[in-house]
Amino acid sequence: MKKLLLFLFVLLFNNIQAQEIKTLTYFQNDTLKLDLDLYLPKKKSNEKIPLIMFAFGGGFSGGERTSEKEFGKFMAENGYAVASISYSLYMKGKDFGCKGTLTEKIKAIQIGVSDMWQATSFLIENANKYNLDTSKIFISGISAGAEIGFHASFWDYKLMNLYKSNLPENFKYKGFIGGSGAIQDINLITKEKAIPMLLAHGSNDDTVPYSAGSHRSCPTNASGWLILFGSYAVYNQMKELHKDIELITFCGGGHEFSGYLFHDGQQYVLDFVNDVLKGKKFESHLIVPSKKEKGSDKYLFCD
Repeated sequence: MKKLLLFLFVLLFNNIQAQEIKTLTYFQNDTLKLDLDLYLPKKKSNEKIPLIMFAFGGGFSGGERTSEKEFGKFMAENGYAVASISYSLYMKGKDFGCKGTLTEKIKAIQIGVSDMWQATSFLIENANKYNLDTSKIFISGISAGAEIGFHASFWDYKLMNLYKSNLPENFKYKGFIGGSGAIQDINLITKEKAIPMLLAHGSNDDTVPYSAGSHRSCPTNASGWLILFGSYAVYNQMKELHKDIELITFCGGGHEFSGYLFHDGQQYVLDFVNDVLKGKKFESHLIVPSKKEKGSDKYLFCD
């Protein structure tokens, strides 16, 4: 019994020593204060540390940056820094569904993206303090956070940024990890702008479309109707461009799989960032079979 307790103590101690967490304010003005939690490997190294920016989900009205702390700890234990950011919840108290206002939905995304750009800029400016490699910054997110990740990667920064222009000229994220996210315009993903991606999505997601479709499955005459291109549409676009893409499809699954990569699928994320940094080329579609009756899904590969 004593040996078991000693073993558990050593295991816990080593886990604590494997990473450290710093809470930093990355943006502040008279009315707004935004923080991030920076997870860093505890073991010091002469090499600069790759960084993964992360945005939580919650429909731009809820959620918190501490929700995926286990992901931050896992990546830090494996030599990566993770910055889990707070961002403006513009839709709090508003309707982000079919009865909402289209322009308000887009504004919520634009504000969240601008916050992400601010957080990225802050860490670039303070990279030496935390030993971060500014040439190896990934971006990631869940649901609304994945929509932030998509648009932060492909929107025109100078046109869409709501704050001062402070990211380095021609800055580009190293890769994108998205759980059940989508982008407003698939044509923003071009051969020149494409970055490696790891995506996961349920094929029957009625909140964020798996392929091309309306947000929250709204009818076309709804005031909150918004067309989005989800993970499967992005996968096909990346294949056509011959760019690196990995997609995990949960056949018959809904929006409940949005957090998979940051919970049960953390090893997929670790393998992905390792492969990208090693310069490996890849294109894969992992299909997780449906538990529903055969023929219940509109995608043939799910039968």
